[in-house]
Amino acid sequence: MKLTLRVWRQKNADAEGAMSTYEVDGISSDMSFLEMLDTLNEELILKGEDPVAFDHDCREGICGACSLVINGDAHGPERTTTCQLHMRSFHDGDTIDVEPWRASAFPVVKDLVVDRSALDRIIQAGGYITAPTGAAPEAHAAPVPKPDADFAFEHAECIGCGACVAACPNGAAMLFTSAKINHLNVLPQGAPERETRVLDMVAQMDEEGFGGCTLTGACATACPKGIPLMSITGMNKEWLRATRKVARR
Repeated sequence: MKLTLRVWRQKNADAEGAMSTYEVDGISSDMSFLEMLDTLNEELILKGEDPVAFDHDCREGICGACSLVINGDAHGPERTTTCQLHMRSFHDGDTIDVEPWRASAFPVVKDLVVDRSALDRIIQAGGYITAPTGAAPEAHAAPVPKPDADFAFEHAECIGCGACVAACPNGAAMLFTSAKINHLNVLPQGAPERETRVLDMVAQMDEEGFGGCTLTGACATACPKGIPLMSITGMNKEWLRATRKVARR
């Protein structure tokens, strides 16, 4: 398979970026997208050129590090992570645009690498429990109704990749934040911080400069783990509940 790649190149955060065009040949349809980029980088290194910088870690669709916009879609044409996207999703002779996440809260570090530490700071604001658990408790020590357990697990699947932000026309982080809040707020272990968690995490999200949510649904469509759009509705209810409770004090 022979492809034309148009890749965003940017030397550093302060430099001007631009699309650069490369031709790659001998690409197998069984390669992952990142393996294809590895092939490109091997050719660039042999030519004495600077390889394309991109994020990756596990390459198993678990860590969320592989953050690329491919032909305008977060993670590409399939609903999966970039590392699990295979070249059989493309055709011989295709032209593929590869860009970093586009959001003011995700500044470009180099080429396709962006700084997503804003998501970490949202987690630090309240995505934890303060209960002293000591050693791992027995599974049945804190009974959780199955609907609540299923709800928490559904939201715990969020891997923090940021595709929801990249896909959102407003650059909102509502789906990510709601997943983290709903995961903990429905469990008994998270009950002590239920109000402060949602208030603090939403406040941090706003402080980071993410855009506002208009419920277009693009975030849920792009999410590789299928976090539902209704998660945002759940977070908004939690926020209103917490705001009213604080106001009554």
